[in-house]
Amino acid sequence: MADGTRRIEIGALARVEGEGALHVRVEGDRVEDVRLEIYEPPRFFEALLQGRPYGDAPDITSRICGICPIAYQVSAIAAMEDALGVEVPEEVRLLRRLIYCGEWLESHALHAFMLHAPDFLGYEGAIEMARAEHPEPVERGLRIKRAGNEILSVIGGRAVHPVNLRVGGFYRAPSRAELAPLREILDRARADLAEAVAWTATLDFPDHEIHCEMVSLHTGREYPIETGRLVSDAGMDIGPREFPEHFEEEQIEHSTALHARIRGRGNYMVGPLARYNLNSELLPADVRAAASGAGLAATCHNPFRSITVRCVEMLFAADEAIRLIDEYEPFTPPAVEIEPRAGTGSGWSEAPRGVCWHRYTLAADGTIERATIVPPTSQNQASIERDLTSFVAANLALDDERLRLRCEQAVRNYDPCISCSTHFLRLEIERG
Repeated sequence: MADGTRRIEIGALARVEGEGALHVRVEGDRVEDVRLEIYEPPRFFEALLQGRPYGDAPDITSRICGICPIAYQVSAIAAMEDALGVEVPEEVRLLRRLIYCGEWLESHALHAFMLHAPDFLGYEGAIEMARAEHPEPVERGLRIKRAGNEILSVIGGRAVHPVNLRVGGFYRAPSRAELAPLREILDRARADLAEAVAWTATLDFPDHEIHCEMVSLHTGREYPIETGRLVSDAGMDIGPREFPEHFEEEQIEHSTALHARIRGRGNYMVGPLARYNLNSELLPADVRAAASGAGLAATCHNPFRSITVRCVEMLFAADEAIRLIDEYEPFTPPAVEIEPRAGTGSGWSEAPRGVCWHRYTLAADGTIERATIVPPTSQNQASIERDLTSFVAANLALDDERLRLRCEQAVRNYDPCISCSTHFLRLEIERG
């Protein structure tokens, strides 16, 4: 512009889940303002939970996201079991891990092949990409997504908002015969994923790195999915009840989602890149070899390479699902008995997009008195804005259209689930 000000305005971000916009203002050679505007209306899930029986939480919270319902169900169940003093047997944990593998497959496949890949190949979307010279990634992605959906359907009763998970276990444990057909589907998915990881090495990645605190679950024995302690590359190591002591949220004027920060330290990142950086040594040897072959070291700080990390995590999830199916033995009863009591409990799990934390306070009869849910996207929002600031500053030589496209891609690196993050509202009424 004539006054030396450049404005990049993206009124509606494409190929992300939910509704949001991006505003960038550059004064001369300085980036003055970057705002990831989340304008999707709040959906008040925490308020919806108040007054409901504790057993309703998994089914209600799964409606926060049709792509990642298991993340909300497992995190809600973990928090409820903590509040109720319930410990489930190992076979229940492993079946939860198996169905969670299905969610990682279907969610990561949707993002990597349908939403993110067009950025690297220069297409407006997956349909245009498939119609042109690149049908293979789309077809491969659909097969992998189907494998994940089949796991959710067989164990959970249906692929979207599964109905078989409950506090204390499952309503019904599947038989070995019911799980057996998944083996062939997963074998094909695993072959597709080996090719997909290698394919990502052919993509053109901008030379860009982020430097913020990486946060994920960690078990010390297996790649984290459904359980673990929360650790960071700056030395954090806490349990789920300690989350509020270390993390804080604040309302930002331009967003209906909260911004989360580590108290006294600032923004941080959750999700595949953080999980990989903090847990890559726990991946099986063949998965680590595939990652190395695609150009990944033991850690990665380039968010554009998150497409490779997601493919690596899908390869792991397929391997892990096959292992769990091969070792599965049906169990009875499918859930432990629960006696309602008053209490407060916290729980978390690794959604495909990162740590999902829940806390519930229960009355003596098990009624939910208070609910707090912190989804991955609201935790990453401040880091996305900071990342965009440094990325734009390093790419001011691009014309406005190319810079706009690169900014959209930079946001999609994080696979933000905008709808998931817009369910909070703090209402204060002052009366004279």
